[in-house]
Amino acid sequence: MGSFKIRLVTYFLLLALLPLLAASWAFSEVATRGEVGNTDARLNAALRVAINDYSRRVRVDLAETASSLAHATTVQQAFLTHNRGALVRLVRTLPDAAFYSGDHLVAGEAPQSLSVTRSSSVFATGGALIGRIVVWIPLDGTLLAQLRAGAGLGRPDRVLLVRNGSVLTGQNDLAGAAIAPLPKPSYIELAGTRYRGISAPILEGKPPLTLVVLSPTTEIDNAVATLRERFLLFAFLALAIVALLAWLLGRTIVRSLRELADAAGAVSRGQFGQRVPVRGRDEFATLGRAFNEMSGQLAAERGRVQDAVDRFGKALAATHDPFTLLNVIVESAVEATGAAGGRLVVDGEEQARAGVPDEGGRPLVIPLGPEGSEDAMLLLTPSGADFGDQSRELALWLGSQAAIALENVRLHRLVARQASTDGLTELANRREFEDSLANEISRAERFGGSLALILADLDSFKQVNDRFGHQAGDEVLRTFADILRETVRDIDVAARYGGEEFAILLPQTDIAGAERLAERLRGAVETRPTAHAQGIPVVVTSSFGVASFPEAETAPGLFAAADEALYRAKRAGKNCVVCADSNGPVRARH
Repeated sequence: MGSFKIRLVTYFLLLALLPLLAASWAFSEVATRGEVGNTDARLNAALRVAINDYSRRVRVDLAETASSLAHATTVQQAFLTHNRGALVRLVRTLPDAAFYSGDHLVAGEAPQSLSVTRSSSVFATGGALIGRIVVWIPLDGTLLAQLRAGAGLGRPDRVLLVRNGSVLTGQNDLAGAAIAPLPKPSYIELAGTRYRGISAPILEGKPPLTLVVLSPTTEIDNAVATLRERFLLFAFLALAIVALLAWLLGRTIVRSLRELADAAGAVSRGQFGQRVPVRGRDEFATLGRAFNEMSGQLAAERGRVQDAVDRFGKALAATHDPFTLLNVIVESAVEATGAAGGRLVVDGEEQARAGVPDEGGRPLVIPLGPEGSEDAMLLLTPSGADFGDQSRELALWLGSQAAIALENVRLHRLVARQASTDGLTELANRREFEDSLANEISRAERFGGSLALILADLDSFKQVNDRFGHQAGDEVLRTFADILRETVRDIDVAARYGGEEFAILLPQTDIAGAERLAERLRGAVETRPTAHAQGIPVVVTSSFGVASFPEAETAPGLFAAADEALYRAKRAGKNCVVCADSNGPVRARH
């Protein structure tokens, strides 16, 4: 007994001390390399972020600003009417912009010499060049401060713009300083201060500019010194703790083994079984005998529980029908745990039961919904006063598996719905609509009757996106979908067919009825603002093409007829309804 405890304490001390000594010997170099590596990684990441931010400002924001101004109706009108006052008022809100007529500056100031510019031509409706817009970003300290903030660099770090090996823009004490390219992280000394830095060229500017990010080496030195101090403190604390733990564990290990043997005797009344060899008369031998005593008691119980669990698992894996799952969950849980009965309650209502759940002890409540939710609960009634620890653990495990199965059913239904639904408008998608069209034509061919198809298209929808942005365009599409849902019947199928084009399938409807429905839709769209952008209501119009079966005998033929009618509506001036068998549009009545 005593020799085992001494050996255990000795081994524990050696295993703890040897790695600690080895770590102390290697820590200084590892800490320095690690901190340098962290700094290099941070500088690399910051450089990439700063370059991307700079590119976005120049290539995207600057170019989009110039293009947006060139396509703005107010700007085009001001150039056409030579309204210099309107351009001057506009340039007051855009200080970094200038308007030119030919080579003549009409409004604004010429770009600064140290800046990046983008220009866009302004064309009249007929395609004639009527002006030019120039916007720019100054390459100054403000831009570098923004790039540094966006890259997450701290106050000691620096961001510089370099051209031809000389600092072009940066902190005042470094302006004009010579600096060599830093294609990979390197040490560099500027103005008496040593830095760790990296640089990369940016594609804008003639000659090309180079962006440099620097971090003072004092930051690295301070971090390494802090790590060393912490490690020394940790080493002394660890030595003290190891010594204390070794003494405590060496004294208590034998007592712990005896307690483990007692626990194994308790497990012999549970559901686990394993035979171990028994050698000697120490505590390990006692533990082995306790495990062997359990083996004879577990055979029958283990088989019964295993069968119930296997059947439960196969049932969960084999079905996505929640009503079938509810019965399987209750029956399997009652059988596996030996409960008197069980009930499964969903949203406060009993959905399934097994055994006699009203007789026995206090029910064990197992939630089957998300954490903290009481949407679904399994209530198991014990045969006696309460469940044993093993039965309770098994019941909770079965409950967790049942919860996963129910969640899988919900996700399966959600995926099935998403596969047939347009994500923006929540209408049927193109695939679902084409399946419905094929089924309805097959039904009409077999049983007779009529079938109508309406194709709808939002007029000049691209102008909505160009003028108000894609967010307003999405709101227009959602509002149009709401109008469809409010107008069509439950048996009709409304779908977003693609882009701004929609389709409505009308079973048991002739072409006259479809025409009336299309006219109602056209009027509703024309009189209802479909979006709001910058406080302005966005009102759009729509065109409709109508066709019917059996005039068109096949699904492709029906769709082609409706599409041709829609094309005619567009040619007729839009905001109208055209039927496939009519000679002209049916326009709104005012």
